[in-house]
Amino acid sequence: MKKNAHYIEELIEQGENLHQDFKFAINDSKKIARSLVAFSNTKGGRLLIGVKDNGTIAGVRTDEEYYMIEAAAEIYCKPPINFQTKDWNISGKKVLEIIIPESNAKPHMALTDDKKWMAFIRVADENIIASSVLLKAWQKKQSETGVKIRDVEPGKKLLMYLHENEVISLSGFLKLAKTPYRHGINILADYIALGLIDSDYIDKKFVYKAIKD
Repeated sequence: MKKNAHYIEELIEQGENLHQDFKFAINDSKKIARSLVAFSNTKGGRLLIGVKDNGTIAGVRTDEEYYMIEAAAEIYCKPPINFQTKDWNISGKKVLEIIIPESNAKPHMALTDDKKWMAFIRVADENIIASSVLLKAWQKKQSETGVKIRDVEPGKKLLMYLHENEVISLSGFLKLAKTPYRHGINILADYIALGLIDSDYIDKKFVYKAIKD
C-alpha cells in the first residue's frame, strides 16, 4: 500500500502537464474523448480519475467511471483509442489510472457537442484543436503512396529561413514563398511528414521549426 500510495502521490505532485490530466469525475463521455484523442495524437499520457484539479484525492465514486471512459474511447473517438487501466487504493479512496499510449494511427478525432469530428493535441496542460497542417501531415504519413515533393523552391526557402530563424507561422511562410493557402499547407505538411520540420504551439498559435540533430 505504501508503495502504491507513493507512486500516485508522486504523480499528483507533478500536476497537470503534457502527459497528465486530473479528473474529479467522469460525467460526459464526449468531453473525456477529447483528452483521450489529445494524448493519442501527441506523446501519450495518463488520466487520473478521482483527483481534483488542485491535486486532492477525492476517489472514484462508482464503477460507471470506467464504462464511460470505455464509451468515450469506442464511440466518441475515431478511430477508437486503445488504453490500459490500473486501480489504486489510497487511504481507502480509489484512484483510476487511465494510460493512453501515443498512437501510430493519427489522426484520432473526437465527436464534439455540435456533432463534428475534430482532432485534438496536448499542449502543456490543455487540449487544443489540431491545425490543418498537422492533419494533412498525419494523413500523408498514413498514405501508401508516401510523400512526393513536386515544387522544391518553396521548401528551399522554408529551410533556409529556419536555418536563420527559430520559427515561422503559416501566414509568414505563405508570404515568404509567395504561395497560395492550400499549397502552403501541403508544403508544410510534406516537410513535417518527412521529418524535416516540426509543429509547435506558441502564444496561442501554431508555428513551424526546423528539427535539429
